[in-house]
Amino acid sequence: MKNQQTYLTRFIVLLFVLGFCLFLNLGLGSVSIDFIDTITSIFGGRLEKTSLEYIIWNYRIPKALTAILTGSGLALSGLLMQTLFRNPLAGPFVLGISSGASLGAALLIMGTSLFSGIFTFGFADDIALAVASSVGSFLVLMAVLTVAAKVRDTMALLIIGLMFGSITTAIVSVLSYFTNAEKLQQFIFWSFGSVGNLSWGQLGILSVIIAMGLFLSILSVKSLNGYLLGENYAQSLGIDLKKSRYIVIVATGLLAGSVTAFAGPIAFIGLAVPHLTRQIFNTTDHKILVPAVIIYGAIILLLCDTVAQLPGSVHVLPINAITSILGAPVVIWLLVRKRKMVF
Repeated sequence: MKNQQTYLTRFIVLLFVLGFCLFLNLGLGSVSIDFIDTITSIFGGRLEKTSLEYIIWNYRIPKALTAILTGSGLALSGLLMQTLFRNPLAGPFVLGISSGASLGAALLIMGTSLFSGIFTFGFADDIALAVASSVGSFLVLMAVLTVAAKVRDTMALLIIGLMFGSITTAIVSVLSYFTNAEKLQQFIFWSFGSVGNLSWGQLGILSVIIAMGLFLSILSVKSLNGYLLGENYAQSLGIDLKKSRYIVIVATGLLAGSVTAFAGPIAFIGLAVPHLTRQIFNTTDHKILVPAVIIYGAIILLLCDTVAQLPGSVHVLPINAITSILGAPVVIWLLVRKRKMVF
């Protein structure tokens, strides 16, 4: 009972922090907008300058919501991978799903210069890029599922996933070597990651896919708790290991693949947020951890995006770099202070 009250208090604090970070993210940017005007516009009020309303509703709100979905999706997929493989270094990049999305983007961007006579599409728009990345991550996911049907050992599946990631990375390297400077620059910009390029329509598609991944994750809570005790013990609890492993892999593919497709590869969140959450809640129960990493991931990415925007400046830093620069020292400090890793 005492633990439940403690968890409830921590969830309330996290939700309050999430709300604060959301309004902070909405209020800061390259264009100076008064905080009261931001609040007024969000709650339906009209501003004297319609241009400010346009910025708030067509850029800042979609960007903030994308940051919430991206942070939550990556953090949850990281938790799923770390639990499935019982490996604290596992993350959404482990199965090669994110690498597959990068391969799809690389083929679209750099393939046009290498196979200009075969591929007729060019670097059209963000939608084409998202579709190409989704197809790449989906194909790698299907390959992993095919292998998973033949491999019973979870650690062997982990190594196979890393090999898929190595293969896709190697293909991207070959494409990068032969492509021209303009296409290579476009791919590098995509690889920096960004949560500010999604329209409301794209945001809707991303929301649906994330919701599907979240639903499958909630269904897997009992299995995830069982995995922590070992596969033999999980089987003794009546858990169908093969079925539950499929569900966890598909959920990870939906979460990590969709995020990478729409926002580009974003490091640190999937690996570190589950560890930060375990340190705060001091539990391995996934009934607590699943909602906690969702909120925590959203908070971390909102903060990183706020910093990346360089408020008051027209320049925007790569969010992929900000997540690592700000996040890695925090994880090191927490682990040193606690002297052990809760896992």
